[in-house]
Amino acid sequence: MSELPNCPQCQSQYTYEDRDLFVCPECGHEWSGQESAEDSSDGPVIKDANGNPLADGDSVTVIKDLKVKGSSLVVKVGTKVKNIRLVDGDHDIDCKIDGIGPMKLKSEFVKKA
Repeated sequence: MSELPNCPQCQSQYTYEDRDLFVCPECGHEWSGQESAEDSSDGPVIKDANGNPLADGDSVTVIKDLKVKGSSLVVKVGTKVKNIRLVDGDHDIDCKIDGIGPMKLKSEFVKKA
């Protein structure tokens, strides 16, 4: 008997096949066998505002004026940020901006440079 993959959403081991789909009885998630092979990467893919995938060490450009919380500083449109690091959470880019210092950005406000 073949080993069925765990659910990609809740990691449940109690999955079953229904025609050409895999089904998780715990969370109700359905996926095809082709998706499970493609999604076996080491986590979610973080994309910029244009839909390009980002990776650690990339350079990005800010596409919108961003106010820095707790100060009167503003990160201007066109600011280039080098050597980003991807992290989990709402603000998924950890970086250091010249003149401002270390901060976290949302990927929806940057584009890959």
